[in-house]
Amino acid sequence: MIRRMIEVAMLRGDVFEEVEHDRSATLQAMAVVVLVAIAGGIGGMLSGEVDVLRGLVFGVIRGVVSWAVWAGAALLVGTTLLRTPNTSADWGEVARGTGFSQTPGLLNVLVFVPILGGVVLVVAFFWQLAAMLMAIRESLDYDSLWRAFFVVLIALIPVVIINAVIFWALGI
Repeated sequence: MIRRMIEVAMLRGDVFEEVEHDRSATLQAMAVVVLVAIAGGIGGMLSGEVDVLRGLVFGVIRGVVSWAVWAGAALLVGTTLLRTPNTSADWGEVARGTGFSQTPGLLNVLVFVPILGGVVLVVAFFWQLAAMLMAIRESLDYDSLWRAFFVVLIALIPVVIINAVIFWALGI
């Protein structure tokens, strides 16, 4: 799992293809999602912006739910609206790639560091986005990163709505 995380962070397309086809890697992908949520929660707690319950417990739940919804939405959009003749995928294939693509979010543990924290947040976000694009391109068998970009963008809509509801319910 660690090797895969490192290679995903290096944006190696062959590793996304590897996790796509390894059905036993779904729990590993979920573990990555959980670790990233914990890292973000710790960073938020150290910055004084969130408490333990919101930072860790709800952060992990929100992270896993967002991941599952995003993978489902990306699968739906990618295999219907933006399908190509080569497109073939199931939820697990998309979920494994998108789960591992969150690896750069581990850097969010550093958001508490003055000045550097904001930079880390932006860098981690764009790094995760690049990894997500690669994951979608590989799992949906696309030739184009632009097609993957539009899948990611459209699939983001239900994730944003769900997160808004969660934040509203928690009073954040």
